[in-house]
Amino acid sequence: MSPLNAQDRLRRMLAIVPWVAAQPDGATIEEICRRFELDAEQLQACLDTVFMVGVHPYTPDALVDVLVDHDRVQIRLPDFFTRPLRLTPAQAFALLAAGRSLQSVPGADPQGPLARGLAKLAEALGADTSEVVEVDLGEVSGDALAVLQRATAQGRTVEIDYYSYGRDAQGVRRVDPWRVQAEQGRWYLEGYCHSSDAVRVFRVDRIRRVSVLDEVFERPQGAGPLEVFRPEPTDPRVVLDLAPSAAWVVGQYPVEAVAEAPGGRLRVTLAVAARPWLERLLLRLGPDASVVDAPDELAGAGADAARRVLARYGE
Repeated sequence: MSPLNAQDRLRRMLAIVPWVAAQPDGATIEEICRRFELDAEQLQACLDTVFMVGVHPYTPDALVDVLVDHDRVQIRLPDFFTRPLRLTPAQAFALLAAGRSLQSVPGADPQGPLARGLAKLAEALGADTSEVVEVDLGEVSGDALAVLQRATAQGRTVEIDYYSYGRDAQGVRRVDPWRVQAEQGRWYLEGYCHSSDAVRVFRVDRIRRVSVLDEVFERPQGAGPLEVFRPEPTDPRVVLDLAPSAAWVVGQYPVEAVAEAPGGRLRVTLAVAARPWLERLLLRLGPDASVVDAPDELAGAGADAARRVLARYGE
């Protein structure tokens, strides 16, 4: 199995606890590992964290009780977890959104206690769950997500047919999948790309085909948080002035600098990995953005893209 970072371990633990606690006689280590795609060592690391979960004053009766007897694990929740919670609407919505995202963890029970609790919370909010919150992690073609998760757990190299949105190009890549993770409402694959000879992050919903190869690999230790976009020092930078209605760019893209500009506008600096990406962004922004500074290779990107679009309409 590939190592889990702290964030992956926390998500897996939060899915394991309600499932095991719901089993009257607990579950075997083999059952838990198989269901949640873990090895025994990874499961032990998760359980070591569960031992410390509880509420003030953190006395034994206020902590989650984990009993490991030979090959069987039992989890009992303290009385605090059975008491009604008094939540504000904002807290309830945040809890509902977080719970829905946990349902995407491998092994999570769609009919288990967590799912039932989320349904009750949605009902208390006055609407069905689908009306209150929808956690959209992107549409994934076929069983690509499951195949990638298995290959990651088994340490097997994959071949993917991938569409690069930034470069507007389709190509086949050979990748050592280090982890598959939900981030910013999408599923992402991070791994070593043999084609680029570097670490790359791929959006799973842009993968057309996945093939698992016979090659095996070892994931490096100490991986940090997933970075959806890693700009290179050599990537060109562009400076844009954004109208107030285009301020969403700051939250959606990894800008490197933000400053106030005249007229209530924002001046932002972005790294550009490929010209097609910048062209699409400028077309989307239209008159809400103006280019303040750009290197020669990016000059006129928005105007060139607009002319091509107009020419196609005129055909």
